[in-house]
Amino acid sequence: MAFKTKKDLIKYCLTYPDVYEDYPFHDTEWAVIRHRKNKKVFAWIYTREEKTCVNVKCDPEWTEFWRNAFPGVLPGYHLNKKYWNTILLDGTVPDPDIKRMIGESFDLTMEKR
Repeated sequence: MAFKTKKDLIKYCLTYPDVYEDYPFHDTEWAVIRHRKNKKVFAWIYTREEKTCVNVKCDPEWTEFWRNAFPGVLPGYHLNKKYWNTILLDGTVPDPDIKRMIGESFDLTMEKR
């Protein structure tokens, strides 16, 4: 799957088990994908300055790595910059890396067993 639009990101995130799409701000520009059990968000999907973005949670040891690896990975917009990164769908971040970061965010926000 190639990520080109907000719809592509939402569709991909909904392939994870026990998750759902939500619009907590009553604004269709901001979608979040949550875990069904604990309601935690693992992907904030939105358009900002005409760019499609997704915020993902990241292990603090990796936030800077991703930001240094790709110009399209920035400190998390409107979130704690220590734990969250923003990925721009600007073509600078390869799809496999976007998938990896979304997967890590999913794992980091899962209910602890």
